[in-house]
Amino acid sequence: MTLTRRQLISAAACLGTATLASCAAPAARTQELATTLFCFDTVCTLRGTMPQHVLDAASELCERYEQLFSRTIGTSDISRINAAGGAPVEVAPETADLIGRALAYCAASDGRFDITIGAVSQLWDFSAGVRPDHADIAAALPHVDWRTVSLSGTSVTLADPDSSLDLGGIAKGWIADALIGFLADAGVESACVNLGGNVAVLGAKPDGAPWRVGVQDPAAASGEGIIARIDITSGSVVTSGLYERSFEQDGRRWWHILDPATGYPVETDVMSATIYAPASIDADANTKALFFVEPEEGIAHLEGLGLQGLIQRTDGTLLTTPGSGFSLS
Repeated sequence: MTLTRRQLISAAACLGTATLASCAAPAARTQELATTLFCFDTVCTLRGTMPQHVLDAASELCERYEQLFSRTIGTSDISRINAAGGAPVEVAPETADLIGRALAYCAASDGRFDITIGAVSQLWDFSAGVRPDHADIAAALPHVDWRTVSLSGTSVTLADPDSSLDLGGIAKGWIADALIGFLADAGVESACVNLGGNVAVLGAKPDGAPWRVGVQDPAAASGEGIIARIDITSGSVVTSGLYERSFEQDGRRWWHILDPATGYPVETDVMSATIYAPASIDADANTKALFFVEPEEGIAHLEGLGLQGLIQRTDGTLLTTPGSGFSLS
């Protein structure tokens, strides 16, 4: 997304956008602030107790990460890798770190999570309700294989020139962690980052109470129904759901979580999956994997990882990990 499309609303007066270097300036007045911007194809909110220049710098980081990681921005690192025809591409350290960590999740999930799904995902348009022809999916499917991605330092190579990276299933988790880390380094003690389904917090709310994170009810027509809540003072809560991007066609609903083995939306009994974890990237990547297994198996998997989770079946029933902090509504 270019700066001309930036949608930024500040809760406090802002005379201009500070550079990242401005965080080294003399101490400024700390106050409760919030800002809303449109990045990563969603509405994002940053709030907490901090000087204005720190909030501005965090907003700039959001735009930097979008310029690096977006598959649809032609100058991004990801687009340059996809267009390189199999040649190595030098990328920013942040991009290399994200890809390296994403590949670890690909391996851990036995390919259920695959960052080369871009060869297929670019055929689908869930906003316009476009379902690709079966022949096009079949032609793209052989180019979905995370093992064709190699990383050496900050050099990335796609061995298959027809493969295509799509980091949409994990990038927001990485970004949420990076923003929380940036705010902590800036001396902020109370903050909440909401990247549209990815919520990460730093400390308690300014009044000392925990942050309350609600889990949306996919069946609520208004989008405001809540099926559960969890109170946190650290870590991240991430929800993935079939309702997020979908359309109806040919008598069925097609959703955005694609199966790398078929190129079609995953066949699942899971309507939504929510994870609370110390790191947002762990929650983000693992929520996607839960759609590929039976709900009971998913709960057991989360318990084995030491993560708290909530799964809603397609029939509306809810399952939680034993002893989780989720309060059902």
